[in-house]
Amino acid sequence: MRRLAAVLLMFALGGCGADDPPAPEAIGTPPPSAHASHKGAALTCGQTRVELPAMPEGLTRVGSFARLGSLTRPLEVKGLIWRREDEQMYVGVVCGARNADEFVTLVARSSLTAYKGMPALRWTTRTGVRNFMWLERPGTAVYIAATPGLAAQIRHIAAGVGLDQSR
Repeated sequence: MRRLAAVLLMFALGGCGADDPPAPEAIGTPPPSAHASHKGAALTCGQTRVELPAMPEGLTRVGSFARLGSLTRPLEVKGLIWRREDEQMYVGVVCGARNADEFVTLVARSSLTAYKGMPALRWTTRTGVRNFMWLERPGTAVYIAATPGLAAQIRHIAAGVGLDQSR
């Protein structure tokens, strides 16, 4: 059964051809600004340090989160929350999925795609929050989510995520 799942995953990822996160519909969202309101942050999974880009202008950091209700099993989650008026942006890391087989089972009712050649999941919650997560490297997945008014920013934020290569 595991071999069949791996073969299906290989075909699914090979057929995706999607190296960009999904392009959610923009609902009155201004285009991303070249100027950021603050310097980017960093989050870690074990020895892996994920560098986050500066958030688009107008977003204010308002807190953090350590849990994702959509996950099918408990994993370590570290994330930051930004807000503009009634809209929110969530950016974080999910630690623990070591390979593609483990990763693709993390969120029930998600769509499988690929990002930067790695497996990626996208889903929308009942409250309309759009979610995107990809396996950056074994043990480290990057998670980005937004309420509808900020959903168009997911693609731009994902493009700015990187690993700290100095470790």
